[in-house]
Amino acid sequence: MTIRNWIKFSINAILIGGLITGILGLFIRWNDVFAEAFRSGQWGEFLAGFVWMVVVGATMSLIAQMGFFAYLTIHQFGMNMFRTLRLWNWVQLLIIAVVIFDLIAFRFAPNAETSSQVWLYATLLFVLIATAVVTAYFKAKWTNKTAFVSALFFMIVVTTLEWLPSLMVEAGNIDSWVTLLLFPFLSVNAYQILVLPKYNAKSDVDRQKLEERRAARKAAAQPAAKKR
Repeated sequence: MTIRNWIKFSINAILIGGLITGILGLFIRWNDVFAEAFRSGQWGEFLAGFVWMVVVGATMSLIAQMGFFAYLTIHQFGMNMFRTLRLWNWVQLLIIAVVIFDLIAFRFAPNAETSSQVWLYATLLFVLIATAVVTAYFKAKWTNKTAFVSALFFMIVVTTLEWLPSLMVEAGNIDSWVTLLLFPFLSVNAYQILVLPKYNAKSDVDRQKLEERRAARKAAAQPAAKKR
């Protein structure tokens, strides 16, 4: 990917993460951040709270971008280690199962003290898996059917690793933060894995055009040199 396209790719990811967190933060963190400022008409504080949510989302987007490029390295490493894509896919499916079990048994279960929390964590797990399956489906449809498992692995395993720190927030705030931070990671990761081929293809076109311009300048310079 060319630097120009990488910058566009990164900025779009930051905007997606920031806007989604800002908008959802209005609902998920309303009582903690926005309610008092809204009731008292302190619009400056209200706006500051929204900007803070956008900044949090942009920060999560940067973490997601680091996770994505780390995954690309891990994926290539896995392909080289296991030799065949089929074996590497089975390993990825095993890791997916382990990560989901870890989420349920060691992350959600200890924090689910009420029935509402049980339903909350069950819903978040469903959102994670459903989004991963849908994203992997379109990834396989738009590129290659063999990409399904790798996309599923990225959307579940890598997203969970990025999301994990929010599960360690002190009790009292954990539910809202766990809920809020899942969505920027999911949206940015889905954007990255689905849109990356488009930017790679555009980079190839840009490089080809650059080579054509260089060749044209070189061809134009040759007659001038002969006249001298």
